[in-house]
Amino acid sequence: MTKILDVDELVNSQKLGPLTFRLLVLSFLAMMADGYDILALAYAAPDIMRQWHVGRAAFGGVFSAGLLGILIGAPLLGHLGDRFGRKSMIVAGSIIYGVGTLGIVVAGSLSVLTALRFLAGVGIGGVMPSTVALNAEFAPRRWRATLIILMFTGITLGGALPGWFATNLIPLYGWKVLFAIGGAAPLAIGFLLAALLPESIKFLAQVPRRREKLAAVLRQFNPPVLLSEATQIRAGTETVASASAANLFAGTLAAVTPLLWLLFATNLMATYFLNSWMPTLFGLSGVTAGQSAQALSVFQIGGTLGGIVVSVLLDRFGMIPIIALFVLAGPAVLALGTAGDSVSGLMSAAGAAGFCILGLQFGLNAISGIIYPTSIRAKGSGWAFAIGRFGSIIGPVAGGFLLSLHLSLRQLLFAPAVFLATGAVAAVAMLVLCRKHLGHLRLDEFPLA
Repeated sequence: MTKILDVDELVNSQKLGPLTFRLLVLSFLAMMADGYDILALAYAAPDIMRQWHVGRAAFGGVFSAGLLGILIGAPLLGHLGDRFGRKSMIVAGSIIYGVGTLGIVVAGSLSVLTALRFLAGVGIGGVMPSTVALNAEFAPRRWRATLIILMFTGITLGGALPGWFATNLIPLYGWKVLFAIGGAAPLAIGFLLAALLPESIKFLAQVPRRREKLAAVLRQFNPPVLLSEATQIRAGTETVASASAANLFAGTLAAVTPLLWLLFATNLMATYFLNSWMPTLFGLSGVTAGQSAQALSVFQIGGTLGGIVVSVLLDRFGMIPIIALFVLAGPAVLALGTAGDSVSGLMSAAGAAGFCILGLQFGLNAISGIIYPTSIRAKGSGWAFAIGRFGSIIGPVAGGFLLSLHLSLRQLLFAPAVFLATGAVAAVAMLVLCRKHLGHLRLDEFPLA
C-alpha cells in the first residue's frame, strides 16, 4: 500500500526536539554575528573620523554603503536560496561578510573602507532571508513566529557586544580590533553552519532528486520519520505555480507585499538613524563615550526583551502588537532627547526605545517568513529586507545631513519619530486588510489567488 507523506502536516504536528533546538542555536549564532557587524562601525566611527580627518556628513556614505550591500544581497541571495537551498546561502553570506569585515583591519582610506562595508553588507543581507525561511519551514505553525523571533534576538544581543568591546578594547588596541573580532567570528560560524545546519525539509521535498537528503533530515525528527521506496511525498499546500517574483503580488499579496515593504522601510529608517548616530548624538549633548556605548548596548538589550514579548503575542494577536509598538516607538525615541541629564534616565529611555523599535523589527522579520509560500519564501523575505534597506540607507544619510545643520538633540530626534508614525498608519492598513480577507488576525493564511 502506498503511503503519502504530507510535509505540511508533518511539520505542524512534530514535537520540538534536538533538531529544532540545534537549528535555533545555529541560526541564533549567525544572527548574533550579523548584529555585531552591523553596529561595530557605529562605535569605531568617532575614532576613524578623527584619525582620518573625515567630516560627519562624508562618513554617512560609509554607513550607507553597508546598507546598500544589504539591499542588494538580501534579494540576490534570497533568490538563490529559493533555487539552491537555504543552507548554502546562509553559509555563503557568513563567509562573504566575514571576509569583508576582516579586510577593514588593513583598510587605509575612506574609499577602501566604503567598498569593504558594501561587500560585508552583501553577505549580511544574504544571511537574513534564508535564515528566516529555514526556521519558518521547520517550525510547527503554533511555534513559527516565536522561533523566528527567538532566532532574531541574536541580532540585538550581538549588537550589544561592540559597546563592551569599544569601551574595554579600543583604548588598548585601537578601533581595528572591533573588525578583527567581527570578521573572524562569522568565518568560524560559517564553517560550523556548513557542518551542522540542516537543509529545509520543505525545500528538499519540492524536487524528487533531493529525496535522499530529505530522508536524512527526516530521520532527525522527533519522533524520527522513515521513508520507504513506496512513500509518496506531498510537498504541501504552501507552494505556488512557480518561484517567479511576480507571485509576490499574487491575489491578496498584491496589497500585502507593498504594505510589508513600507513597514520595513519606515522602521529601519528609525533604527539605523539611531544605530548609526546615537553615540555621536549623545556626545553632542555632553554624554561621555562610555555612557553612550552603554546606552546603545541597553538599546539592543531592550530590543531583545521586546522581541521576546512580541514572539508571545504575534501568533495570537496578529497585527495588533505591531501597531501598538509603532505607536509607542515615536514617544520612546523623543524621550531620548530629554534623558541626557541623568545616567539612569538615559539608560531607561534607551531601553524603552530599543524595546519598541527593535522588538517591532523582530515582529516584521517573522511576518516576512510567515505570509509567503515555500517556493517564494526566501525571495519574499529577501525583498522585504531589501526594500527596507532603502529606509536604512535614508536614515543614516538623513542623520548626517541634520547633524550638519547643528540642530539640537531634541530636534534631531523628530526625524525618526515621523518615520515611525508613518509605519503606524501602514500597520493599521494591514490590520484592516487582514480582517477584510480573513475575518480574523492570522498572518499565515493569506489566500494566494
